[in-house]
Amino acid sequence: MDAYLEQLPQQMVHGLTLGGVFALIAVGFSMVYGVLFILNFAHGELYMIGGFAGWWTIDLMVRNHVPLVHAGILIILVLLIAMTVSACLGIMVERFAYRPLRKSPRMHLVLSALGISLCLQAVVLTFHGPDPRFVPSYVLSPESFRLFYLGDLVISSMRIIVIAAALLLIAVLTVFLKNTRLGKAIRAVAQDREAATLMGIDTDKIIVLVFLISSALGGAAGILAGLLSSQIDPYSGLQVGFKGLAAALLGGMGTFFGPLAGGLILGFLEAFSGPFLPGPYKDMAAFVVLFLVLLFRPWGLFGKRALEKI
Repeated sequence: MDAYLEQLPQQMVHGLTLGGVFALIAVGFSMVYGVLFILNFAHGELYMIGGFAGWWTIDLMVRNHVPLVHAGILIILVLLIAMTVSACLGIMVERFAYRPLRKSPRMHLVLSALGISLCLQAVVLTFHGPDPRFVPSYVLSPESFRLFYLGDLVISSMRIIVIAAALLLIAVLTVFLKNTRLGKAIRAVAQDREAATLMGIDTDKIIVLVFLISSALGGAAGILAGLLSSQIDPYSGLQVGFKGLAAALLGGMGTFFGPLAGGLILGFLEAFSGPFLPGPYKDMAAFVVLFLVLLFRPWGLFGKRALEKI
């Protein structure tokens, strides 16, 4: 127990890092659900493809002997490319998988999303195979792996970058949703789509914008997690996608701050349960807690109970 208490600050930093990644994915899930009341099961694959988009950029630079720039500039570059690729794919998913079936039964939309998810994974497996791709440490320069010591606490600069990037993206999104006309339009559509249409809001464009933003956040999470672990796994979309969905459900689907809190809670649960549950079993604690929350409070910890009209 004493050894575990000594590792507690280190696990808190690890949990904050995981929580930031989970929060980005959870907010993406929640935004789509807020305007369409469907679960975008292709979101996990957009996370995975965002990671591969960043890896493709680095690999292309290495193959063409492009002089490597400062680590911070390179990270910003691959982050923007990953977000752009995932955002474009997200728009295509909305256009071809959701829009034609928007008035169909909800199960049709779920099956369409699952089909798109399998197609995206199959495309990546076709070109890259099932083996993960690794980011060479020398590509990001030694500065990215500098260690900072605060007593017994050891923090790598890469972990600091991941935490800072996740917090910055969440802060920018918060300001956008609260202080811009488009952000207020998104909130209006999420609150009542029919009323928003009557007020002159183009709901189709707002839905496309929501898919763009949520997919970009998923791509950002993919490349940040890939840079932190130095590998991109073509099968990571399913596992991390379900964790992001679990975080959104835990905090409260359809809200904004609920998924943020759910992502942080899930990240800390996974970090703190790691020393006690080795290997894949460390995921079990988070999903057990999620099951209990859904059993006793299915609208989430911070969501509001919906009243059904009859």
